Amino acid sequence: MSAVDATSPDAGVPALQVTAIRRKLGGRDVLNGVDLDVAPGELVTLVGPSGCGKSTLLRVLAGLERADSGSVVLSGKDVTSVPAEQRRVGLVFQDNALFGHLRVGRNVAFGLRHLSRAERRARTEAMLDVVKLGHFARRFPHQLSGGEQQRVALARALAPQPSVVLLDEPFGALDEVLREELGWEVKSILARSGTAAILVTHDRHEALSLGDRVAVMDHGRILQCAPPRTVYEQPSSRFVADFLAVSSYVSSGAGESTMLRPHQLRVSPGGPWTVRRVEYLGATYRYTVQSADGTTAVADVGPDEPLSMGDACDVLPVSPGVAPA
Repeated sequence: MSAVDATSPDAGVPALQVTAIRRKLGGRDVLNGVDLDVAPGELVTLVGPSGCGKSTLLRVLAGLERADSGSVVLSGKDVTSVPAEQRRVGLVFQDNALFGHLRVGRNVAFGLRHLSRAERRARTEAMLDVVKLGHFARRFPHQLSGGEQQRVALARALAPQPSVVLLDEPFGALDEVLREELGWEVKSILARSGTAAILVTHDRHEALSLGDRVAVMDHGRILQCAPPRTVYEQPSSRFVADFLAVSSYVSSGAGESTMLRPHQLRVSPGGPWTVRRVEYLGATYRYTVQSADGTTAVADVGPDEPLSMGDACDVLPVSPGVAPA
């Protein structure tokens, strides 16, 4: 498999096209030849370990930092050397960066100074309606909940009708239930507006559930960008496989190993393996087991035959796995 899946939801001009972007900071290659394209209306989630270059990439795309080489093209226009304020890029950060001294309506209208007063008012009202906060225009940010503040930030980012919206861990400060609810709201809003977006997240579940495609990044490169199911079931490398989810590697002969996810393994009592950890997940138990040679495997199984720490067991695949490159 190639590192980047060329299949895209839109066959026309990409909303964003990034080619061979490089950025060096402090003598280190933070971005090392990044290639990525995003179609209109597509949400690409971007994941990778801390320090891999995710946030730096967003800053380069927004024009907040310059690229040492490569190109950034928005809706067919090369903006590599265009200042940030002249790019059609919306930004949403974890801290939402709302202006505390301005009411919600004026926060949303902040980037619309090029419009007439009547046009600003109409656009602001429309954007607040889109994020279901039309009746909050006169409130101040401190009078809103964290989720409401992030929706205002999204409305402000969408108001100038950008080619792409860049979201840098926008739900990181929210509790798990609100984060999941707001994530789906944001995905729906972006889809209805037809706006392309890149969402940086540290949450792998969020990346897989929200992204039309998932881009996995490490050491300044995008290693694979493909639909969630492809990245999960057919990872391009062992790093991608292990980063996105728990993986087990079972010998398939000839010195090769097959990658299996927890749901692809079955654990039964008696055998050459030993149960080293038991986690109750509700509908299933997760068993971490170990063989005599130190090999470990992780399996999610039903509660019919619960095992305990130290029990002897056997591990068998219940569906075929893959052998990442």
